[in-house]
Amino acid sequence: MSVGERKPWTRDELILAINLYCKTPFGRIHMRNPEIIELSNKIGRTPGSVSYKLANFASIDPTIDRKGAVNVSKLDRQVWNEFFEDWETMAFESETRMAQLKKSETKLEGSDDFLISDGETRSAFVKVRIKQGFFRKMILASYKNLCCITKIDNIELLVASHIVPWACDKKNRLNPMNGLCLNALHDRAFDKGLISIDEGYNVIVSKNVKHKLILQYDRKPIIMPDRFLPDQNFLSFHRKNIFRR
Repeated sequence: MSVGERKPWTRDELILAINLYCKTPFGRIHMRNPEIIELSNKIGRTPGSVSYKLANFASIDPTIDRKGAVNVSKLDRQVWNEFFEDWETMAFESETRMAQLKKSETKLEGSDDFLISDGETRSAFVKVRIKQGFFRKMILASYKNLCCITKIDNIELLVASHIVPWACDKKNRLNPMNGLCLNALHDRAFDKGLISIDEGYNVIVSKNVKHKLILQYDRKPIIMPDRFLPDQNFLSFHRKNIFRR
């Protein structure tokens, strides 16, 4: 172990590591992952150290069954809890820090130039898009880039769907347990209440639906995510307030 590897992790480094953990499928948490290598180079640590730190987070992630490494510090837990208690703030902060680290702030996902004359309005709009970009990356990574109903794996057709709509619950807009990975058709059906998910994580289809592309999945179990299991309270809200029985 080098001298540099003995130094304690800082809060700023941990924010970056948690950001990457949330966006990295479990099968890609290893020292050969180019994104892990890139982060390690930027913060002056080895790829092995960064990948091990990401594995540490799996051991304190309450949304998964598997256990990761166990060398977790007090600061690890503190910063981790900051994310889980305030996804809205930490998503934007961590994405901004990651962009600054790469010296490409203008390339933050969702921060394209939009034709909005009011600078303050544009700034707020871009901030929302950046947060939505982070949410999408988390959800797709959790489901291994698969629609949880149909197993479609074309990323261009996949949507990070909110269970409780964006406008209904500000606190949980970016909570990954308020998300499902769906293809565009089933995302629309879910949004319009034509399908929902029951307590056993099975698809339920509204009696208003006649098309076989949706009906064929009635009562079929969804693909479960590696982490960030959909919260039962959010699913209950969708069934009671959006689903059209």
